[in-house]
Amino acid sequence: MAPGRQYCMYCGDNLGTDIDHFDPMSRSPRRTFDWLNHLLACSACNSHHKRDRFPVDSEGNPLLIDPTAEDPFDHLLLALSVGEYQPLSDKGRVTIEVFGLNRPLLARGRQQARRVVSRSLRELWRALGRGDEKAVEEALLCIREQPLADVCQAMVRLASTKRAQIVFGQDEDLVGPLRNPEMRGLLTTWR
Repeated sequence: MAPGRQYCMYCGDNLGTDIDHFDPMSRSPRRTFDWLNHLLACSACNSHHKRDRFPVDSEGNPLLIDPTAEDPFDHLLLALSVGEYQPLSDKGRVTIEVFGLNRPLLARGRQQARRVVSRSLRELWRALGRGDEKAVEEALLCIREQPLADVCQAMVRLASTKRAQIVFGQDEDLVGPLRNPEMRGLLTTWR
């Protein structure tokens, strides 16, 4: 959920300080040492929000998105203008609720990340046009080091939708560049 450097796998903002047992030890003791059951999380998501909650459906299947096995964007839509997630499924709704993914601090952070990423994307596009490899690397580094990497990934995905011009609003000039195969490749291979 949060490609980049040691950021929480759930919110993508805070530095990961805890190891979360995605499927709690109390529910699945055999998964205690299962590598894919260990996720880097911040203490806000792990200890304050999730705690020991692990909602399941009527058949016992998890209602939280497992970022090791599922694409979060299959369940979540990021509304770029307000920095909040909208659920696309029951898993999306429950994940937003359990981890507090729309808490005001995160929404403001995503709005700021959008401003930084938008500027960096414009610079990346100009640098690609000039063939300036150093400027390309600098723009990519700025994007990759930005907390809340979900913002960039949401922008890449939303640019290919039919309503992209409306969704991007003030950043509609980025739709064309984000649809460019070279640019998309640069922005999706670093995960």
